[in-house]
Amino acid sequence: MALEKEGTLEVKGDSLYTKSWVPEGPIKAKLIFIHGFSDHLGRYTAFFSALSARGIAVHGLDQRGWGRSVKKPGDMGLTGPTTQVLADMAAFITPHLPSSPSDPPVFVLGHSMGGGQALTLACHPDYQEPVVRHVRGWMLESPFISFSPEEQPSALKVYAGRLAGRLMPHFQLKHEIMPEHLTRDPEVQKSLLEDKLMHNTGTLEGLAGLLDRTAALASGQVRPLPGGALRSLWIGHGTEDKTTWYEASRKYFDEYTGEVQDKEFKAYQGWYHQLHADGPDSKEFYKDVGDWILARCEDEGKGGPKL
Repeated sequence: MALEKEGTLEVKGDSLYTKSWVPEGPIKAKLIFIHGFSDHLGRYTAFFSALSARGIAVHGLDQRGWGRSVKKPGDMGLTGPTTQVLADMAAFITPHLPSSPSDPPVFVLGHSMGGGQALTLACHPDYQEPVVRHVRGWMLESPFISFSPEEQPSALKVYAGRLAGRLMPHFQLKHEIMPEHLTRDPEVQKSLLEDKLMHNTGTLEGLAGLLDRTAALASGQVRPLPGGALRSLWIGHGTEDKTTWYEASRKYFDEYTGEVQDKEFKAYQGWYHQLHADGPDSKEFYKDVGDWILARCEDEGKGGPKL
């Protein structure tokens, strides 16, 4: 069983909620987790417990503006600009990075919006030496590189939102995502509707930042740097995802990741957005993530590249 530990990350004068799932036995690897829009750590317990049972410690935070990091209504969706989002992630990842070759290797997994954020961080020139070079592998679950056709906002809505965002950056607005677009599992759909921590509220500043990140990724403007520090990359995406677009993830992998030697793309045929909660099939996803991580731990132990 995993030992569950709650904590906080103090950054920029704010206290963000954190939680860890730690194996009772030896730790073979650490996984840092970044969640998506209107999400929180409490929805991943089964997934993280399964990884912990295989010796993988999982450390996650409820991002600024989401989950238990929200202390008052005005905090909802108040993520700040992309510079703040990246700084928060770096501040969370850094204390977990190995300080010696004998320490467990560290991996980062981002889901949905968090996948786009993690990929942006992994490709950012300012974070190559302090963070990216010390991460053994980056994993993206249904990354937000582009909207699915079902969720694509109109050009007029995007333009109006950007214009208003310059004048009222902290203005809050709802962006509802239908549970039946997230998972095929009726029980999970019901729990999504009943989850009080999933407030579906963003700010104009935060949503503009999200749109800017996806546009930069989808166009290849943000991609792994030549000679950069991104060593290994895994992307998993459901072919029937109705929230983020499978085709955009596939295109990004095929056209923009040539600088990454160790990479893998897995298409989950017929699956929806939440690979970790898409019904009984999700155990296959649990296994894929654990297998990919542990295979690279074995490579390290056999004299492969050290951190």
